[in-house]
Amino acid sequence: MVINAPDGFDCRYVEVIGSTNDALKAEAEAGAPDGTVIAAGQQTAGRGRYGRTWDSPSGNLYVSVLLRDVGPVARAAQMSFVAAVALGNAIAALTPDDLAVRFKWPNDILANDAKVAGILLESGGAPEAPWLVIGTGINLCHHPEGAGFRATNLAALGATVTGPELVHAYLEALSEWRQRWRAHGFAPVRAGWLAAAANRGGPVTLKLADKPPREGRFVDLDEEGALLFQPSGTGGMERIAAGEVHFPPRA
Repeated sequence: MVINAPDGFDCRYVEVIGSTNDALKAEAEAGAPDGTVIAAGQQTAGRGRYGRTWDSPSGNLYVSVLLRDVGPVARAAQMSFVAAVALGNAIAALTPDDLAVRFKWPNDILANDAKVAGILLESGGAPEAPWLVIGTGINLCHHPEGAGFRATNLAALGATVTGPELVHAYLEALSEWRQRWRAHGFAPVRAGWLAAAANRGGPVTLKLADKPPREGRFVDLDEEGALLFQPSGTGGMERIAAGEVHFPPRA
């Protein structure tokens, strides 16, 4: 597969790899430049958040992008939202108009209310010059069954997008949104994410590490990317910097 990468990116495609993120992190440690990209059609050791296995069958798309000059790690974490908005824009531009692309905090992309892509952000390097690897897994023609959440794939939704088309559109949008983030901070990224946020104002189940789930409401996204959560039965608000939310089952 040949991928025509936009200016500023050097993209290499491999059919099968252990993990695009792991491979690119090794290249980052060895000095690979900003904009280095590894894409693959299958992963044998794909990972999601918290070290979970990411189902990575042949025929889907797995893309990792190396970014340098991202500022302090705490601020660089906002790049997860930059990547989400960029990938969401790319998917929306290449799929049928009636396909609703939405964002689910903190790192999922939904299509017609089912997960179609996820993002994994990993960092490294010296404190004064950190780098980021942004990994994305996109369900082109397969999706996991029985995973505990609704999932889908683009082909099942009537999309005929190819891997090279989607990689090019994603990288192009990522470059544009990164420039906005650099020039104007998180505000335009936050606005873009909230414009397509799934279930904003609605009920969610919040899951934090080593704590029981809690019911409440997804109120907003703050100016740094944290979730503003209102626990059920209270008028208070909590700022959640890391965790997961789940939506109620569809009727």
